[in-house]
Amino acid sequence: MFSMQRGLAIFVGITFTFATGWVGLIVIPHLQLGELAAQSEEGTTEVYPRPLQGLAAQGRAVYISEGCLYCHSQQVRAEGYGTDIARGWGDRRTVPRDYLFENPILLGSMRTGPDLANIGARQTDETWHLLHLYNPVITSPGSIMPPFDYLFETRRIVGERAYDALPLKDDWAPAAGFEIVPSDRAKALVAYLKAQNRTFPLKEAGR
Repeated sequence: MFSMQRGLAIFVGITFTFATGWVGLIVIPHLQLGELAAQSEEGTTEVYPRPLQGLAAQGRAVYISEGCLYCHSQQVRAEGYGTDIARGWGDRRTVPRDYLFENPILLGSMRTGPDLANIGARQTDETWHLLHLYNPVITSPGSIMPPFDYLFETRRIVGERAYDALPLKDDWAPAAGFEIVPSDRAKALVAYLKAQNRTFPLKEAGR
């Protein structure tokens, strides 16, 4: 009888522990997000945030499928809780409203590479992004990020060179008569990265 009561107490305790964690980590944040709405800046017609559309929305799926979230975060910590702002990863901390239209939210699990919450604001050049994807050391010498050259196609030049062919030089240049062009997946991924801009002033972020 004693062992049965003890077993029941252990079961109830374990269930309560998991239930409490689930409520704290899932239910309460979900309810908090449910109360939020997009915010407009006083004196302008600009509304933030907006749902991703078109090529950027397609690129989000590529970002997930290529595992980018395993090496990059999308969360700028507040001053006093790290050096994110000092590093130039953002000019304010990210807050729940920043992720209003994201499902799932891609906070990431580690920072093998820099935070990408505002990469679209930090780097606006599409060609830079494409070169970085093709081989990161072209734009960032010493980078340990693996190349995503399989998202590009090497093809023979017929007539005029393609408008979107990568401007590769020296050791990176393809063989004579050939060019390297981004696939649709590469273009979509770059569109998604360029859309990452969480610099809109929000009151809850102290801006």
